[in-house]
Amino acid sequence: MAGNLPNYRITFLSRLPVPPLGGYQYLRNLTEMFCSLKLFFMKMIAVALLCFAAVVCKGQYTFSAVIKDSSTKEVLPGATIITARQTLIADSGGTVLFSGLPEGVNNFRISFAGYGTLTTSFTLPDTALHYIFLLRAKEDLENITIVSSTRITQRIENSPLKVEVLGREEMDEENSIKPGNIASILGDISGIQIQQSSAVSGNANVRIQGLEGRYTQILRDGMPLFEGFSGGFGVLQIAPLDLKQIELIKGSASTLYGGGAIGGLINLISKKPTLNQEAEITINQTTLKETNINTYVAKRNKTFGYTFFGGATHQGITDVNGDGLSDVPELNALILHPRIFIYPSQKTTITAGYSGTFENRNGGDLLVVDGKKDITHQFFEKNISQRHTGELQLQFSLRNNNRIEVKSIASSFTRSISTATHYFKGSQFNYFTELSHILAKEKFSLVSGINMVGDQFKILPSDPVLISNFSNNTIGAFSQLTAKLSEKTIAEAGLRIDHHDDYGNFVLPRLAVFHRFNEQWGSRFGVGLGYKTPNVLAQQTVEYSIEDIEPLPVGVKTEKSIGYSAEVNFKKEFSEESSLFVNQAFFLTQLNNPLVATEQSNGHVLFNNAGKNIISKGFDTYIKGELASWELYAGYTFTIAERNYLTQDKFVPLTPMNRFAFVVVYEPDKWRFGLEGSFTGSQYRYDYTKTPGYLFLAAVISRTIGDRITVVLNCENLADYRQSKEESLYTGTITSPVFKPLWAPIDGRVANLSLKWNLEKTRQQ
Repeated sequence: MAGNLPNYRITFLSRLPVPPLGGYQYLRNLTEMFCSLKLFFMKMIAVALLCFAAVVCKGQYTFSAVIKDSSTKEVLPGATIITARQTLIADSGGTVLFSGLPEGVNNFRISFAGYGTLTTSFTLPDTALHYIFLLRAKEDLENITIVSSTRITQRIENSPLKVEVLGREEMDEENSIKPGNIASILGDISGIQIQQSSAVSGNANVRIQGLEGRYTQILRDGMPLFEGFSGGFGVLQIAPLDLKQIELIKGSASTLYGGGAIGGLINLISKKPTLNQEAEITINQTTLKETNINTYVAKRNKTFGYTFFGGATHQGITDVNGDGLSDVPELNALILHPRIFIYPSQKTTITAGYSGTFENRNGGDLLVVDGKKDITHQFFEKNISQRHTGELQLQFSLRNNNRIEVKSIASSFTRSISTATHYFKGSQFNYFTELSHILAKEKFSLVSGINMVGDQFKILPSDPVLISNFSNNTIGAFSQLTAKLSEKTIAEAGLRIDHHDDYGNFVLPRLAVFHRFNEQWGSRFGVGLGYKTPNVLAQQTVEYSIEDIEPLPVGVKTEKSIGYSAEVNFKKEFSEESSLFVNQAFFLTQLNNPLVATEQSNGHVLFNNAGKNIISKGFDTYIKGELASWELYAGYTFTIAERNYLTQDKFVPLTPMNRFAFVVVYEPDKWRFGLEGSFTGSQYRYDYTKTPGYLFLAAVISRTIGDRITVVLNCENLADYRQSKEESLYTGTITSPVFKPLWAPIDGRVANLSLKWNLEKTRQQ
């Protein structure tokens, strides 16, 4: 047996004296001795390890904090917190949760772009929630805002892709003024026009830089919901209390979200829970018979969080101009939006949510709506719609600033339309799923991923219509590189490749550059491609009856675009309480193969490609200033939108060439006084006559009582300007009216009184 042992062991043993028992017994005894010693030492090591583990565990503690701006008290998601053992990034609520920290004094280093670095220490154990405030760096003039639409964390003013943000403060203000939906606040932004397409249903769409509403892509948390048939009443079904912020991109933004963002993109960002218990109730009543009750509650701890929004609206039918037909339809609406958040670890977040919207809209002849139908009074339109949406999102933070995101959404929209002569009911199922990877480094960031998006439209039991069921399905891959070329220059290049199951392949490159000349002056330039596949149910400037729409002709082509943008910025901070920001932007979008609606002699509507392009060009100027308790915003947009497929009368109808808007706010202590207005220049009607320009004015007064209650008195359209004062809103008879396209307000002067009750409880140190 000894002959089978390794050579080195034989050599070792040959140096030892051999006892009388013989070599075999000697080896056996020696082996037993080694085993006993080995077992003894293993036991000793185990005891030592257990003692060490006990000491370590005894000294491991947790630490929680919320990182905020010292002046605005806004949370700072994305802030970096470093200890001797760990590095964490603050979540969307500005919160960090450390575990495994040693007992005693721990040093923390907190930093965030645009802010001074803070080094502080805390003695553990300490179970309090700490609020850590960072001071803005002197050279930073605008509030640091984190945007989701660019997919990377960066200062908004240094982003190569220009993103305008309506933040938490604007959402809170709008919740007190127009709590029912966000259409009004979007219309206050330069370059954006809210186009009401129907006096009977009240439907409206969002137009950017002179292009029709179907070229504006609307997202909810980066996911599309409002395409085609499901786009009906889109922005009219979103309440500001349910939103953290609204992000707007004017011009082509195809790389990350698809080709539909030709005119621009609007991304509605939902609120997320924080460690504070949030609870808010808003009650609103208007002189136009509208009542709103909205509530929002949210809370999170280390492993679980939730948000819940619930809103109810009742709008009484109103005939403002006394012609017997409704100018504001009867509306009963209910919106529910619960979400849950699970945090299995500090680097993982799982979000699941449901959104339900239920609406009844009833407009037309007031006698018919009141049940007094006769041989003369027969006209009405009743819309009943439901939208059910489910979402699931997963975020994983990996090593070396890598992050993986998976998100998916499915939505079912059903709408029935009843008139005196026709009944239609249809449904649309929308889906979207995406896998993306984000790599963020000091000098560059890389975003890449794949996604699938689609919709299926189905006609439910209805009266006959000309169109039939159809579907759209697209799979795409994208990549976007943002690189810091120097201390003053940041470039961004993106590429998207899509495949549509009916219309083939699309390659969409985009390039954007930001350059800062000095602390005051900066500039941007961008160019990108886009496309829009044909859809007869996409939103139009004029709402056509669905029974009159013909199916798409054979051989219809996809609309394609190229968009350019350039701008110059100037900013100056004169003191801590006074600053000035000026932006001068230029834009040009060329839309090839535009899909144009033509009304046939038999009353049918046919969509087909025009022979030449549509070009929208112009410039956008806005100024923002602050002086002590005063704030000023002023914006002017000049737009020339022309249909080059026509030989004359080329201007795009219902597109004002000149539009000016301003807001003046004074906030002493707990009061707030605001005056806002806009001037909309003349527009061309469809018969190429010109409308007059008009002035729109609004005023608001609010008072905060204590720390929890705010009372707001607001009045819109102080001058009571209405389109019906210039012309009749319809032609024909009241039995079968034909409505004219809308180019001005029709609801007149409206005042509202709202009460906002904030029940938030803040944990103290």
